[in-house]
Amino acid sequence: MDLFQLTTNTDAADVAALREENRRLRKVCQALMERVETGSGADPAPYAAFERSVLLAEQVRERTDALHRTLDELSQVNTRLLAAKAEAEAANLSKTKFLAAVSHDLLQPLNAARLFASALETHSLPDTSQALVGHIGRSLKDVEGLIGTLVDISRLDAGVLHADKAPFAVSTLLDALAEEYRQVAGVRGLTLHYVPSSAVVESDLALLARVIRNFLSNAVRYTEQGRVLLGCRRRRDGLEIMVGDTGPGIPEQQREAIFLEFRRANQPNSSHSRGLGLGLAIVDRISAMLGQPISLASRPGAGALFSITVPYATVAPPAVARTHYTPLPDIAEDPLSGCVIWVIDDDLAIIEGMQALLGSWGCRVRAAATVSALEAVSDGERPAVLLVDYHLGDHRETGIELAARQQRRYPGLAAVVITANHEAEIKRATREAGMYCLLKPLKPLRLRMLLATLLNKA
Repeated sequence: MDLFQLTTNTDAADVAALREENRRLRKVCQALMERVETGSGADPAPYAAFERSVLLAEQVRERTDALHRTLDELSQVNTRLLAAKAEAEAANLSKTKFLAAVSHDLLQPLNAARLFASALETHSLPDTSQALVGHIGRSLKDVEGLIGTLVDISRLDAGVLHADKAPFAVSTLLDALAEEYRQVAGVRGLTLHYVPSSAVVESDLALLARVIRNFLSNAVRYTEQGRVLLGCRRRRDGLEIMVGDTGPGIPEQQREAIFLEFRRANQPNSSHSRGLGLGLAIVDRISAMLGQPISLASRPGAGALFSITVPYATVAPPAVARTHYTPLPDIAEDPLSGCVIWVIDDDLAIIEGMQALLGSWGCRVRAAATVSALEAVSDGERPAVLLVDYHLGDHRETGIELAARQQRRYPGLAAVVITANHEAEIKRATREAGMYCLLKPLKPLRLRMLLATLLNKA
């Protein structure tokens, strides 16, 4: 068909010209069509660009599809990971609860055994028997430390251990630790040099005590001769509590590794390298939980200096937290001699162990599982101190509630709540009630120092 329609009044010349133009245009159109079909020609750039764009569009589509498939797979993987994480957390929490329950059941007879062993140490025994009793006590201490460490690391991993920060005079903690480790160091032939401090800080007293106790234990364990230092240094950002020793020191290449689980410094004397290597790992995690940094300075052959920086308190501590532990007095002036102490615990072994230990200190002990049974054997004597287990068998009331009831009956009665449960809520409730809290297994020396302090205040 012609490209142009001619009218009837067009002359022949115009028709011929139009036909020639039509022929030329057809030729051009044909040439263009051949170029498009064959992809050849003098200048293929426009078509090549078009072809590349089509190819790129196809690649984009394919890669977009692949990306969508990958995203779908990642979504499925993330879903499985979340499910696995939730399952792992549930398993970890279950493990923690199991360890807590098992540790409580283990700590009860262990606590009784420690009480009996400590009571035996106060008796006049032949040297061989005295040595055997000492070995028993140290072995029981190692067992309780192992159980406590395993439970602590499990609770830290599960995130169920929370800090209970409160203001307290740092002497409340350090005086007791200094007195305790002065005797521990003396057994090893070491001298403990203690520099007291009057600073008031804010931290979790029990967790901070765990940190300082670990520092002191390591210092005594790895120091063959010389001394151990316990003291404080006031810094702008807080109080730096330091524990130093004259031991072999820690090589620089090992200073990070010793804060990892199951890692200990390589010491030439391996006889004192007992343990799982979890102590400093726990210290590191407690430090992170408290937000209170630890540091280490050491030189091989010149000892080591561990420290933790604790913020100053912005408010005054409650009255119960101002306790300054009284150093152990001479026997002639011992306030425990002849004092009446009530013990309430539903475990018969604990009752017998407390009677043996407190009786060896000269106390007049009245012990029973209930208040009514206790009053029946008290002969009307007014108690000076009440030691009560937190979890009582009937579960009708806690040890705090029972102690509060007895304090209303006996105004001025000092109360100490004893528990194997390390939850911050219990410690907080005890503190708010104006009472004292000791954790099982009991440290006999710590118990004696607290009793001496309470009786001296009475």
